Amino acid sequence: MEQPNPIIHQPVRLKIMSALKVLPPNDAIEFVRLKAIVAATEGNLGAHITTLEEAGYVAVEKDFVGKRPRTRIALTKQGRRAFEDYVAYLRDIIDAEPKAAQ
Repeated sequence: MEQPNPIIHQPVRLKIMSALKVLPPNDAIEFVRLKAIVAATEGNLGAHITTLEEAGYVAVEKDFVGKRPRTRIALTKQGRRAFEDYVAYLRDIIDAEPKAAQ
């Protein structure tokens, strides 16, 4: 990877992906909890989740608990792989040998 993944590189989406990455595979987090972690407005968070969903990085599940709507977000296998590649890209930058001044 020569450039950072532009979908993940955006700060709010990076926070979303980071929050989801710590969950066990196939586990999901509720929208309200993710909103608190990311510190975003509902509209802003929703827009970023849509971008990640369209890229195939997250799956969104909507259902009801009793009469209350619930939205849960989970990292997909493709999203997990993309995030791991993104982190590896950053590690390569951090671990790169400094070039001698010319």
